[in-house]
Amino acid sequence: MIFVDASVLLASEDRDDPHFQAAQALLNQERRFAALDLTVYEVTNVARAQWQDAAACRRLQQRCWLIAESGALARIDPELANTAASLVHEHGLTAYDAAYVAAAGRLGATLVSCDVKDLVGPGFAVLPGDV
Repeated sequence: MIFVDASVLLASEDRDDPHFQAAQALLNQERRFAALDLTVYEVTNVARAQWQDAAACRRLQQRCWLIAESGALARIDPELANTAASLVHEHGLTAYDAAYVAAAGRLGATLVSCDVKDLVGPGFAVLPGDV
């Protein structure tokens, strides 16, 4: 299973993103994907608030709903929150990044991200082009 964070979904909509083609190719594969429920809010925030792009927002939300329909939209719970908090403390991750790491780990999934500095570089995730 491939666990994607918001950066992968956003890269698939942003032609200026260096991971645009790899993110699109990955997300268009016949694979089982998972994401966090908060991903919907993250992509909405960027597409609507930063990009001011209602159409991109709808496409990104639709992709999240497709992931949810497959039963793979991970929801926060006390155990996941505690694991994320430990990752924040141990590795200096943001709570959001730690939640993705924790959720992917729980599912035994590969975390895919475009966040080179915080997730890919330290070895928590791989780039879309490396899957």
